[in-house]
Amino acid sequence: MAKVKKVFFCTNCGASSPKWIGKCNACGEWNTYQEEVVVKSETKQSEKLVWKKKQGTATGNPRPVIIQEIKAGNTQRLTSSDNELNRVLGGGIVNGSLVLIGGQPGIGKSTLLLQLALSTKAKILYVSGEESEEQLKMRADRIGTSISECYILTETNVSKILTHAQDLEPQIVIIDSIQTLSSPFIDSTPGSVSQVRECAGELQRFAKEMNIPVFVIGHINKEGAIAGPKLLEHIVDTVLQFEGDRNYTYRILRTIKNRFGSTDEMGIYEMQATGLREVSNPSELLLSQTDEDLSGTAVSATMEGMRPMLIETQALVSKAVYGTPQRSATGFDLRRLSMLLAVLEKRGGLLFGQNDVFLNIAGGIRVDDPAIDLAIVAALISSLEDIAVPSDICFAGEVGLSGEIRSVNRIDQRIQEADRLGFKQIFISKYNIKGLNFDRYQIDIKTVGKVEDLYQTLFEV
Repeated sequence: MAKVKKVFFCTNCGASSPKWIGKCNACGEWNTYQEEVVVKSETKQSEKLVWKKKQGTATGNPRPVIIQEIKAGNTQRLTSSDNELNRVLGGGIVNGSLVLIGGQPGIGKSTLLLQLALSTKAKILYVSGEESEEQLKMRADRIGTSISECYILTETNVSKILTHAQDLEPQIVIIDSIQTLSSPFIDSTPGSVSQVRECAGELQRFAKEMNIPVFVIGHINKEGAIAGPKLLEHIVDTVLQFEGDRNYTYRILRTIKNRFGSTDEMGIYEMQATGLREVSNPSELLLSQTDEDLSGTAVSATMEGMRPMLIETQALVSKAVYGTPQRSATGFDLRRLSMLLAVLEKRGGLLFGQNDVFLNIAGGIRVDDPAIDLAIVAALISSLEDIAVPSDICFAGEVGLSGEIRSVNRIDQRIQEADRLGFKQIFISKYNIKGLNFDRYQIDIKTVGKVEDLYQTLFEV
């Protein structure tokens, strides 16, 4: 007879407790325990063991090995047709890896993976627990030509899914989504902490034993984190975040965690009627196409991982209507904006205290590269003085608290990207010129050491 009991699970780490407790003893978080009804059946547990025996793909009994005896070989990767996805994953899809993709509803997660399944020359099993076969067929016809051997399976039972996958032996398995799957060995609702943890564990064992990469789509909660226990992100090998604004057509794929590559890479897509288009040159899309120079705008040469990008920063400084001046930043850290304003007031003698300041990073993306500081300072001064910065000038430099312009990394790649896009001048830190060959570039390289130097060069006539 099945045993019915209530168990409380921590939504942050997945720890369980027979009763509700305010603070989790495992992760230390408060008010994260939720009640779930769990039914344990001896018959179901025996079926689980039989299914595992059918796998027969375990690598034997492991033994301790001295690290010097381990041979480090090249990680086998499957190169997909999506160059942006290959970049984010670190060069391709690693065999036996478990990849989690999260994002807001309607942002394009299913379209991205279905497009991958249709455009990659490989046998792929696409499992959908949210859409029917007809819906997937309609989306596939809208996306375009299929050159892969893509199989569609509409199922939510994880045991049946893995049984079909074992019989089919695909090269890639795609699950849409983890919150819709359920394990027959746990009688709780799909999407609960115990179900997500059990299904993720089964998918991980399948990926490692069969050496097949598995892509899993995960929903996010209202706070923007991936729904389910935090343990889900610890189980998987790679966590990708698919971001974007519905008011813009651009979509950004960021790496949150990657055991096989860097976490600094970023892929950019453009949402179209026929699916997602890869943006190989994001600088041309993130720069405005205006014919006249406007005050309050400046272009920064930033880096996202190994990719140089030129991004336009927009600033608006106006007299404060109310007693307390407003400070607003979109796509940039508001605290760092306050620091830059304090530096301009203290070191540059510019008065921003009685003005409203609004800052926007064009394109709807968020930038964390400190090299954007110099462009933001130039845009703020340009808006305050109402003097336009010429559109053929860009900036790359970090601003310190004493007003000095600090050097930034990979300055040669930033200069090369600005030179390729036809900019005439670039302002960099004077501490970046060591070992820099000026003859390699046609662009005029200007060096500044302090904020005062930038003001005197650009805005003093």
